Amino acid sequence: MTETSRLSIRHGRLIDPANGIDGLLDLHLAGGRVLAVGAAPAGFQPDQVLDARGQIVCPGLVDLCARLREPGEEHKGTIASETAAAAAAGITSLCCPPDTWPVIDTPAVAQLITRTADRAGWARVIPAGALTQGLAGEQLSEMVALRQAGCAVMSQADRPILNTLVLRRALEYAATFGLTVFLRSEAPQLRAQGCAHEGRVATRLGLPGIPEAAETVALARDLALAEQTGARVHLRGLSCARALEMIADAHCRGLAVTADVCAHQLILTEADLEGFNSQCHLHPPLRTLADRDALRDAVRAGLINAVCSDHQPHEADAKLAPFPSTAPGMAALETLLPLMLRLVAQGVLDLPSAIARLTSGPAAILGLPLGNLACGQTADVCVFDPEAQWRIGPETWRSQGHNTPFRGDPMTGRVTWTLLGGRIVHELRESPR
Repeated sequence: MTETSRLSIRHGRLIDPANGIDGLLDLHLAGGRVLAVGAAPAGFQPDQVLDARGQIVCPGLVDLCARLREPGEEHKGTIASETAAAAAAGITSLCCPPDTWPVIDTPAVAQLITRTADRAGWARVIPAGALTQGLAGEQLSEMVALRQAGCAVMSQADRPILNTLVLRRALEYAATFGLTVFLRSEAPQLRAQGCAHEGRVATRLGLPGIPEAAETVALARDLALAEQTGARVHLRGLSCARALEMIADAHCRGLAVTADVCAHQLILTEADLEGFNSQCHLHPPLRTLADRDALRDAVRAGLINAVCSDHQPHEADAKLAPFPSTAPGMAALETLLPLMLRLVAQGVLDLPSAIARLTSGPAAILGLPLGNLACGQTADVCVFDPEAQWRIGPETWRSQGHNTPFRGDPMTGRVTWTLLGGRIVHELRESPR
């Protein structure tokens, strides 16, 4: 990591969707904050100059869901290892779900995570506080105390609240104190023991299926309670077209709901399960091509406000079993930006919109002053070469988890520098091209 008090990034294409900036502009930093955009202030002499010629300069990426596995599952990953991977991927802020061990349902656990991340110094970790004690779905947590301890939002991670009255009370509590609640809508009874989308591929492979109704039935309940309580609700990891129709209808009724999608859901489909590829055992499951295309359309239209990694590193053995017995999830921090750039190359999104879904969109959901480069803001910056070619392999991978279906695949777009609060926390040592 490089300590620099004054720094200029010159000759790059600066894209800052939050402030409507897209042009060849220099960026000047001092004291960990953005000092000026464009011309340097009179008398400003940087200690270091980064030449971003031919590259994109944008706010540091903000990831709404990244499991760092610490505390409790350090054999899968640690805060240090996974935030180092985040820095290499241009991600400067990560929201950590509360399903750690112990659960993030007390201020002590939340503070442990933030202190550990601060000591590592690679990226900012924002814990999500547990909506209920122990994520058991029975007793409400001390949400206000959790917020005071640094939890920007409240969440159940992937754990359901079976008692609808408890969920209503939780949303009422959150609404009273202006808290945002992250919900992953899924009816556990309909999911049952499923491990793949309930469709032709699962049937042919003999895999137990998860119907889209597992998502939409729970989503209908969650939207009804959001409307009833007036709570600010963010719906995590949508996976099917019907769910998007329900979100659009909720917006028409004036509900304050937002939504995100995992980047791999915009690339992969149920067809990628062929050959029982356990690296594609994900939760929510990969669904049909029509669902994928609907998700793409929703991201392009802004119906989906953010794209996240849903990073879930695993040890190698977790994927070495019959498909239904493997652990769901993929290590995804380092593929987040390249997958979004793939969508840009395919004409699904323009580059400013793609960057918005990775910066200003998730920052607004968290309600934090991140994801923009306005003067005076914290100098979290990502500089990447959109044309750089690389391949996923041991020499290019930083995460402790190597569970990705994209291993060995060629990728386009690589981060050259990442700055956290004005400090260089990642620098590509080789030529970016």
